[in-house]
Amino acid sequence: MTRSPTQRLHGLDTLRALAILLVFANHYVNFVTRQPTLGWVGEIGWAGVDLFFALSGYLIGNQILAGLRQDTFSLPVFYARRLLRTLPNYYVVLALYAFWPVFAAGSPHAPWWQYLTFTLNFDLKPGTRFSHSWSLCVEEQFYMALPALALLVAGCSRWRRQLGWLLILASFVAGMLLRAHAWDVARPPQGGNGLFYRTIYYSTWCRFDELVAGVALALLKNCHAGLWARLTAWGNCTLALGIAVVGVAFHLFLANHFGRWQTIYGYPLLALGFGLLVLAALSPGSLLYRWRLPGAASLALWSYAIYLVHKQLCIVLAPMLAPLGIGAAEPLGVVLLLLASVWAGWLLYVLVETPFMRLRERWFGTPRRQPAAGAAGALSPS
Repeated sequence: MTRSPTQRLHGLDTLRALAILLVFANHYVNFVTRQPTLGWVGEIGWAGVDLFFALSGYLIGNQILAGLRQDTFSLPVFYARRLLRTLPNYYVVLALYAFWPVFAAGSPHAPWWQYLTFTLNFDLKPGTRFSHSWSLCVEEQFYMALPALALLVAGCSRWRRQLGWLLILASFVAGMLLRAHAWDVARPPQGGNGLFYRTIYYSTWCRFDELVAGVALALLKNCHAGLWARLTAWGNCTLALGIAVVGVAFHLFLANHFGRWQTIYGYPLLALGFGLLVLAALSPGSLLYRWRLPGAASLALWSYAIYLVHKQLCIVLAPMLAPLGIGAAEPLGVVLLLLASVWAGWLLYVLVETPFMRLRERWFGTPRRQPAAGAAGALSPS
């Protein structure tokens, strides 16, 4: 059976490239220089993960809902394709943390079964080895749960659209209630910021707003074609509104990342802003859709691999720059370590990810009518 050709969506490439650069900046200032080297960008860079989540929510949701609509969706095939995408890179990097002392850098590790089962983010203590894989855990749990839930909703043939929107609304409300309760328990900073991270920041239940926003876009596209066409006709307005909403959310979080109001309502606001940016990236008339940013496609393609290796690689390499008279906080040091992270990500992509992707295509083919720019995830694209 032949497959229709796929096309990259430049807007999604740009957003994914932006997301990995934000995450790099945040990890760089928090774990390499431990000073505000990159200003407010480094401070707010943690939101790059939330942008990845919004992309994943849409791309995975669209793949599932389009397959259900066309009666081509297979749950076993979906899970097999996801595991072939996410596991090889992840387990190779996990092996580096486990067996290469230089890479582990003496950091304490959680029980290994949590790494192997993508449950590390439950009660994760800051400073744990490979701690940034918490976001991969959230995404992997999302990959496992969403298709099964979508199949259940699809079984309610008469009310499936209404039930889908009801679940999306309930998810946002539940997230706010769970974060409110968790904040009242953690009471940052009185209770310590570490408790905030363990009970709120790393928690699946508190960080799914952006994923749900992406799924809402996918539901809109697949079940409300007329409304989707009208919305995507206003791409530049959507882009401007998305930038404004994200700007407000950034301002609130920069003012107080641990505040109660920000904790309860800031993440849904960020989800709205990033959802609007994803919608703009899918709107043919928008600048984000039409603008092909040089290098963005490559960064997007390698983003999963870069995400896995960049943090510890920079921690290991930064002290090696000092004898050369290059400080990690200097512009040249930042550029060199960024280039090293991109190169390492590219190497992992070529040596590990690409061979398994070839196996996946040989065994399962390519999903029909899915954009190559990330049809099956953001941290782990298509």
